[in-house]
Amino acid sequence: MPSTVNYQSLALAGVQALSPYQPGKPIEELERELGITDILKLASNENPLGASPKALAALAKPLKALELYPDGSGYLLKDALANKLGLHAKQITLGNGSNDVLELIARAFLTQGRAAVCSEFAFAVYPIVTQATGAELRIAKANPPEHAEMPYGHNLQNLLEKISATTQLVFIANPNNPTGTWLGKAELLNFLQQVPQQVIVVIDEAYTEYVEDPEFPNALAWLAQFPNLIVTRTFSKIYGLAGLRVGYAASSPEIADILNRVRQPFNVNSLALAAATAALVDDAFLEQSKAVNSKGLQQWFAACAAENWDYIPTVGNFITIHLKRPAAPIYDALLREGVIVRPIGGYGLPEHLRITIGTEAQNQRCITALKKVLAA
Repeated sequence: MPSTVNYQSLALAGVQALSPYQPGKPIEELERELGITDILKLASNENPLGASPKALAALAKPLKALELYPDGSGYLLKDALANKLGLHAKQITLGNGSNDVLELIARAFLTQGRAAVCSEFAFAVYPIVTQATGAELRIAKANPPEHAEMPYGHNLQNLLEKISATTQLVFIANPNNPTGTWLGKAELLNFLQQVPQQVIVVIDEAYTEYVEDPEFPNALAWLAQFPNLIVTRTFSKIYGLAGLRVGYAASSPEIADILNRVRQPFNVNSLALAAATAALVDDAFLEQSKAVNSKGLQQWFAACAAENWDYIPTVGNFITIHLKRPAAPIYDALLREGVIVRPIGGYGLPEHLRITIGTEAQNQRCITALKKVLAA
């Protein structure tokens, strides 16, 4: 019997206004749609080398005990993180990916009558978790495309001007997704010094392990100085564990205690806990991943120079190219070449494509396909 109830009207106003997060197209979906194989996915900023060998080996033990609940406290992983990062385990909150942690932060500190601030072109999850709580979202204008040093990058002065008496959270991605832009030590430290202590600043460092710039900040070093600071990180990128979903927040023990009150007790599964704990000590894999990414970035920079393609400056494991024409048809044409990239019109960049850095062969295949499609 058809329902006569309008369930949309029953949802919270913030939820009604939300647009669902659109993930990158999966390989299986493209195979079904077009009936093609040998598909190259460079859409979701995954590690082209796969997962850490030590992480894969660590899966053997929990696979034999899938009938048991995971350790709800994540003791071993939190202890490993504390040792590696120079923190106390009481400062760490674990999540089902860093997206889960971002939602915990919003649930703990936002509600109707409060506000969060983020930058234009910032990660799509910040608006989603904010609006879902009924809080107000304020978006600060980013640097313009013609900005001399960091086009499309966060403008910290504009972020500061959006802070008011009702502001509770400020979200900053460094490096930013989907643009790849970043903030240096001095400018970010100066920003933190100007933010009122009752406003919590969330610095999302999902891609920090890829960055080689000596002036790039490690926000974890500022936790003791700024009790209103939360730093989030993930195992989904350089560690290659996106399929297992595990991330974390580092903060003051007081804020971590608050986050752990709203965190579900088994939000990180046994396989993820074991793999992440092992991946933390696989320094060789981390260095190899950084080297492949660095070489891949240079490969793309060279291709862009040769083809006169504009791109946004980046230090992450992806490059965002400005096509100077609608990106959707180019994206569709690349799909028919068996190459999946990411259109980012939903971020307000309808003429841009974000492309994950792959291996040398993967990068070349994508470059060749893009040249072919643009020529056509």
